[in-house]
Amino acid sequence: MYASSIRRLALTSTMLTVVSLAGGCSSIDRLSQIGEQPKLSAIENPTAQPGYKPVQMPMPKPEAVSYNANSLWRNGSRSFFKDQRAHQIGDLLTVTVNITDQANFANETQRSRSDTDDSGITAFLGSNLLTGKTTALPGRLLTADASSSYDGKGSIQRQESLTTNIAAVVTQLLPNGNMVVEGKQEIRVNFEMRELIVAGIVRPEDIQSDNTIDSSKIAQARIAYGGHGQITDIQQPRYGSQVMDILLPF
Repeated sequence: MYASSIRRLALTSTMLTVVSLAGGCSSIDRLSQIGEQPKLSAIENPTAQPGYKPVQMPMPKPEAVSYNANSLWRNGSRSFFKDQRAHQIGDLLTVTVNITDQANFANETQRSRSDTDDSGITAFLGSNLLTGKTTALPGRLLTADASSSYDGKGSIQRQESLTTNIAAVVTQLLPNGNMVVEGKQEIRVNFEMRELIVAGIVRPEDIQSDNTIDSSKIAQARIAYGGHGQITDIQQPRYGSQVMDILLPF
């Protein structure tokens, strides 16, 4: 028991040291940026970013493409002369992010149980029922009563709404013709930076004639909206509070 307590104390001390060092480096960076606006990120190739991995999805068997002789029309085209929609790597399209989620859940569980056990002996070791003499052992050897009850309630209420537009670039073409798109937008207002990231897989058929697509039609969609700056920093608890929330068992 004592050795286990020593190990837990050593582990806690190590974690606190690591967090302190990390927080110290972060604090130095924050101190160097006092009075300055958050810096915008450089425009970079998404496929060259660390951790980027090409998307692999189940694909159907390739089919031979047939063309009609002396025909200027192409299947899926919205324009007779040229299809203006994105169709190859590097093309741009506009993603309409329209998220309106509302959830309301209420659950209740009740459980109750009551048990009573009673065991007795009326004649034992020569006791006489007629004379009323007491036995050497008590008349009742076992009496047990048990009862338990449980009542659990839970509710979730959530309402989210996000409406905006963002331009995305085609980063990959899949064998079946679907496209992998990714877009990032940064907006700096005073000393607060807002970021919007959209990524996923789109079908060429879902792209509208004005080269836009609704976010609900993006498969494997990854949409992130957040930011950082002075306001976000004030809303976040201090590093020490976050560490204590994780480590304290009560």
